[in-house]
Amino acid sequence: MTILNSSPRSSPNSQQRIPEKVQHPTPVLRNKDIVVVGLQPWYFPMGCNAKDIALLLAEHNRVIYVNIPVKRKIFLTNSDPKFTPHIDALKKKQELIRPIGPNIWEFYPDCVIDSANWLPFTGLFQVVNYFNSLRYAREIKKACKQLGFRDIIIFNDNDPYNGFYLKELLKPSLYIYYLRDFLQGFDYWKRHTSVIEPQLIRKSDLVVANSTYFAEYSSTMNPRSWYIGQGCNLEAFDPSKAHPLPQDMQSISRPIIGYIGALDSSRLDHDILRSIATENPDWNIVLVGPEDEKFLQSDLHNLPNIHFKGRKPFDQLASYVKAFDVCINPQFNNTITRGNYPLKIDEYLAMGKPVVATRTVAMKIFEDHTYLADQPGEYTGLIKKALAANSQEKANARISFAQSHSWENSVDELYRAIESTGKFTTES
Repeated sequence: MTILNSSPRSSPNSQQRIPEKVQHPTPVLRNKDIVVVGLQPWYFPMGCNAKDIALLLAEHNRVIYVNIPVKRKIFLTNSDPKFTPHIDALKKKQELIRPIGPNIWEFYPDCVIDSANWLPFTGLFQVVNYFNSLRYAREIKKACKQLGFRDIIIFNDNDPYNGFYLKELLKPSLYIYYLRDFLQGFDYWKRHTSVIEPQLIRKSDLVVANSTYFAEYSSTMNPRSWYIGQGCNLEAFDPSKAHPLPQDMQSISRPIIGYIGALDSSRLDHDILRSIATENPDWNIVLVGPEDEKFLQSDLHNLPNIHFKGRKPFDQLASYVKAFDVCINPQFNNTITRGNYPLKIDEYLAMGKPVVATRTVAMKIFEDHTYLADQPGEYTGLIKKALAANSQEKANARISFAQSHSWENSVDELYRAIESTGKFTTES
């Protein structure tokens, strides 16, 4: 298994320029046909990097956002409600290509794929994966033909399985792999991904990453690796707008220590949350987001000052952040989190909030505007410091910093990365 080192090696060939807020006309691709594939369908309710990127690409190009194909068992049993919209589209013979907005369409591939992740040998897995990919690619070709797409660019949002053979099967003019999550660290993914993702990185025409850590990692295998930064929905997290106190927060007394995001036990440290709550019984810890099984069964639910609020609509999240006195990201520092860009930090800072988080390599860019814990036991002390040292001046500095992390800036860097391949000449 390939493991990210704690101190990644810099490569002179990797493009490690940190994006700054753009103050000049930006060169863009124009009138190209782009196919976006990835792990998250458009119809999933949560936000996704690929969705924001696809919408901006569609301002100057035509884009098909391809939903991940449904696995055969899920299709036959409808055992995963998340995929019901896709299953209904196929079984009820609904329209499979649907406009999202100007120049952008959502596509439901009319195929099912066979589960192969359980296979013990990667060679055998890849045989099944190839035949899955043939079905998937055939459907993408149909969609491209129907919309008149030619000479396509493929943007693969971190899907090493379904996207592995698309370069050979679809022969795009440019194949881009977007690395934004270290799937090799997850039990489900690591057996095969640790073998095939490095192969996919090597054969891609371009690798773009949302953290310098991932860009440096990929540059050890592909010199055409580029850091494009991470975007944040700054309009949604605008502190100047009205963000009323949510109804289910009105009876919670301050100080409120808050978190928004998935409660994922592979990333978040239960012990940190437990120690914050038990050491500070007069504090209230509010956790906003869906829980995995370990969180659902955790004894954290027995602590009276920890409040689980569940999944909330995206447009309500800023109201919760506004209600927090200090925002936290109590992660482990492990192979999954070490290089992962935590978007919630930008969302917290965009609202001007003080932040306490676990120090990881990816957190380095935030260290001037956050309180970083090297050890789990440091959280209480840092939260106390954040509460005592907060000021409007510091809040303004946090907001200003977060505003440089726009999706426009990230896509500008993507365009520069594409231009660096020499395959296209971008013009304003």
